[in-house]
Amino acid sequence: MSNTIESPPTGSLPTVHPNGRTKNNLIVLYLALGGLAFAVLQSLVAPALTTIGNDLDVSTGDISWILTAYLLSASVMTPILGRLGDMLGKRRILIVVLALLLVGTLMAALAPNLGVLIVARVLQGAAGAVMPLSIGIVRDELPREKVGVTIGLLSAIFGVGAGVGIVAAGPIIENLSWHWLFWLPLALVVIALLGVIFGLPESPVRKPGRLDVVGAFILTVSLVSILLAVSKGQAWGWGDGKTIVLLALGVVALVVFVFVELRVKEPLIDMRLMKIRGVWTANVVALVFGFAMFGTFVIVPTLLQLPAETGYGFGKSVSEAGIFLLPTVLMMVVFGPVAGILVRKFGPKPPMLIGGLAVTAAFVLPAIAHGELWQVVASGLLTGTGIGLAFAAMSNAIIESVPAEQTGESSGVNAIARTIGSSIGTAVIAALISSHSTPQGLPTDDAFTIGFWVCAAVAVIAILAALAAPSMRHRREQALKLGVADFPADAE
Repeated sequence: MSNTIESPPTGSLPTVHPNGRTKNNLIVLYLALGGLAFAVLQSLVAPALTTIGNDLDVSTGDISWILTAYLLSASVMTPILGRLGDMLGKRRILIVVLALLLVGTLMAALAPNLGVLIVARVLQGAAGAVMPLSIGIVRDELPREKVGVTIGLLSAIFGVGAGVGIVAAGPIIENLSWHWLFWLPLALVVIALLGVIFGLPESPVRKPGRLDVVGAFILTVSLVSILLAVSKGQAWGWGDGKTIVLLALGVVALVVFVFVELRVKEPLIDMRLMKIRGVWTANVVALVFGFAMFGTFVIVPTLLQLPAETGYGFGKSVSEAGIFLLPTVLMMVVFGPVAGILVRKFGPKPPMLIGGLAVTAAFVLPAIAHGELWQVVASGLLTGTGIGLAFAAMSNAIIESVPAEQTGESSGVNAIARTIGSSIGTAVIAALISSHSTPQGLPTDDAFTIGFWVCAAVAVIAILAALAAPSMRHRREQALKLGVADFPADAE
């Protein structure tokens, strides 16, 4: 029997070559390195803001722009580059994305002032499309039975990278300098870029067309307005005119964007796909888990670093506090691929539901009591388990619900949802902590209790979304209607 699988007209099933296993492993390696580098850079600078601000002699408000610029760039460029990947070829656009990440990281490592560093962070943020492009490449190039587990692994790596960034920041700052926050990930970017250039084939799966420039502009206005208001609301004041106007503008622009996309011939984002139950439920889960993950990254290190004299803090250094996030990272590594196996057998609904339950429990536990270190560690284990399961499941839910040639744009929207969720989570938890402080400026014990309860309440939304997700039978019926040629045949 021939070992070549003939592709259908859509090109959604890959060709398997005699040396396919080695080739596939290398593809996964290069994509994983690129995703890891992006995710690490997303969170690595957060614990180092004060150090960088002092070194560059800028205020806390000004230095926070290196986070805001990264966030805004990622949210705007992800859907645009994801759509271009569907149009022009995912490998080609991934090379552009990784090249931008390389230039941005090199600029950041050499940055002599805040202006250069902000520009560098904008270039780094543009690499947010690496995740949807990677998912599309995996779907196009790997045998169908390997897709679920591989996407689970890549999804877990994005969560792991964010955790590693938080964990590694302290030791790097304490033993080297903040410039090394960029020199070290740069090596990963170089390897990933060279691997994609020389070791990755270009997929034949495309959806030719023209970029919807008007839609891209309206979406940019919407996302920038909303995320800028959320990111700066704490500093400006939530009742400040700038915050309110930006939020209103963002919501209005988003509504206009939906109407425009429903009427143009070649939309940036096909809004009809967003109405599919398997897609919108995955996006809700992405929003919630973005909130939960970065809520954890704010609240847990803050609690651990408070002086033990407060009676509820643990007096840990930045580096020591980061170590307590390692259980979370480890569980993401373990349960990402596990989720892929579960998706292949039972579909994405069960792991999304289990993930939602695990993360809800992860916040309920410390909300009830967080006076002992074991409670913090147990919460971290549950958080990592839930994120590992849900991240992988929602990515697989997307690709099982849309045609192969629309993987980039659909996965891009899912990535945006996660980015918006992380921004909201960071802002909300930071606001709660700052609004419940002692006269000395230290967070009170109630701040953490309330913060954990808020995260638990938000996590319940993920449970509800997972329950609303379609069963495997309904998902299969919908996939057939939409022409999804690579729906897993062995799912129960």
